[in-house]
Order: sequence, then C-alpha cells, then structure tokens
Amino acid sequence: MVYDLIIVGGGPAGVAAGIYAARKAIKTLLLTKDFGGQSVNSASIENFIGFKSISGVDFAKTLEEHLRAQEDIEIKDGVLVSKVEKVGGGFEISTAGGDKFQSKTVLITLGSGYKKLNVPGEKEFEGKGVFYCSICDAPLMKGKKAAVIGGGNSGLEAAFDLLPYAEKISILEFTDSLRGDPIYQEKLKKDPKVEIITKAKTVEIFGEAFVKGLKYVDLNTNQEKMLDVSGVFVAIGYKPNTDLVKDLVKLDEFGRIVVDHKTYQTSCPGLWAAGDITDGLYNQINPAMGDAIKAVLNVYDYLNKLITADDS
Repeated sequence: MVYDLIIVGGGPAGVAAGIYAARKAIKTLLLTKDFGGQSVNSASIENFIGFKSISGVDFAKTLEEHLRAQEDIEIKDGVLVSKVEKVGGGFEISTAGGDKFQSKTVLITLGSGYKKLNVPGEKEFEGKGVFYCSICDAPLMKGKKAAVIGGGNSGLEAAFDLLPYAEKISILEFTDSLRGDPIYQEKLKKDPKVEIITKAKTVEIFGEAFVKGLKYVDLNTNQEKMLDVSGVFVAIGYKPNTDLVKDLVKLDEFGRIVVDHKTYQTSCPGLWAAGDITDGLYNQINPAMGDAIKAVLNVYDYLNKLITADDS
C-alpha cells in the first residue's frame, strides 16, 4: 500500500496535521512514539486557545482523543521511526521494529529534544540528581535544595514545578537577566524560596551516588563558586530532532529544517515540516499547530496536482 501522506510525530503539530488530513480525505498514516510532544512536561498550559489552563498530560490525552475520533486516518503509536528515504518519486519510512511504509509525501513534526549542558558529571548523574523533566521529577526534591539551569521560559516553568516541593530553588542564568515571560519573573522574584543567580556559567556537577552540588563560574568576577544542591534541573532549551532527514533537507545554522513559510515545504520535493523542528520564529503550541495545518493544506494541493498530471 502506498499512502498519500505519512505524518511522523504525535505532538500538537502532528495531531493538528492528522485531523486536517483526515478531513481532507487524504490517505494518511500517522507514526508516533507517543502523543503530546514536549507539552506533556508542562504542569499547566495557559496560552492554548480555548483552555484557561490544562495540564500537559491532559492536553496530550485531549489531542489523542480528538485525533482518534477521525475516521479517515490510520494511526500507529508506540512506533520509533528509524529512517526516512527518498525512493523514486516518493518515500519509504522504516521503523525500529522493522516495518516499512511507502508514501507519496511526508510531513515531519518531530519537534525537539532537551539540550544538554555537556559538563563533567552531567551524564554520570543523569537520573541520580540531574533531570530534564521538572514536572516528572520535581517531587523527588521534597525538602531538598535544587538548582535550575536556564532563565528562559523552560527554566522558569521548572522553578514553578519545584516550588511545592523544594526547600530552596536556585535559578542560574548565563546572561545578565532572566529571559522568560515577565509575569513568570515577577512571581518567582517575590518568592522567598527562590534565589536568582545571573552571569553564571555551570561548569561541573558533582556528587557520590547522587548529586551533591554544582560548580559555576561567576562571569562578573571570573571566580569559581559552589552550590550545594541535591538536584540539578537542566532547562536550557531544545535541540531539533532532525537526524532522520538531515541528509534530505536543508538545515539552518541551528540544525533546524529550513521551510518555505507559506507552504512549509522543505528543500526536498514532497517533504514538508512543521513545528519546533523548523526555522520558524515562535516555538509555541498554537503557531506549531497552525503551521502544520498550512502544511497539510499545501500537501492536499500538491497531491491534486499529481492527479491532474497523471490524468493529462
């Protein structure tokens, strides 16, 4: 069987694309490891239109339920895609389980993964005091001191996740000020449990069986300082998951897929991308879903042109 479209990814962008593809009666297969993408890690999503507040876990369930309510789409979850290849005029998608699927077009919505600090001790203590998912692991910090590395929205959200549990939270930011939303900054600055350290470069995480602290360089004085903490939550942004298609499409200097921002086509004919994996300006849920919808509508036009060409 040759599909008209295979969507790779089950985050907000992938689900939005799947719903629109189903409604356009495009013969579509959606492949995903799980649903929700990075949004699953948010304790509360407050900027998704239609919801005053919804947890990331509930949001992922809502996305999946909406997608499964569509009749004209095939869904395979729990699937890890291992290869995307250009074969003739179409594509072949391979999974880690050994399955292969053929399609005329492909839409990549794999989003991004956590960036690492790449400092001594980070890999050694991963899961033993070094964490990347605050909503998952914040409860482990009950009555303990924790550090959050990163002063953007990811870091500030991690600090909020830790507030009900940690005895003290130190936010370390490399630049001279926090970069997250002002409303988040104001709330955290007023909380006596929160310490904000700017111009701080984390250089090492240390411990024995578990994390006991970290070292950072004070960029104001160039002096190395220590911080006694039981947990280090790394929240310095995300790395686009482009490994599957890096040899097929053009990437920008940050490793993101370059797309036409009207159509969301990549440099590879027949392959589209949407969401955080692209060189778009705004890595947020609403824009990602909108971009994916535009991509599917363009896929629909593309497929119709193929039919017209075949008939002529």
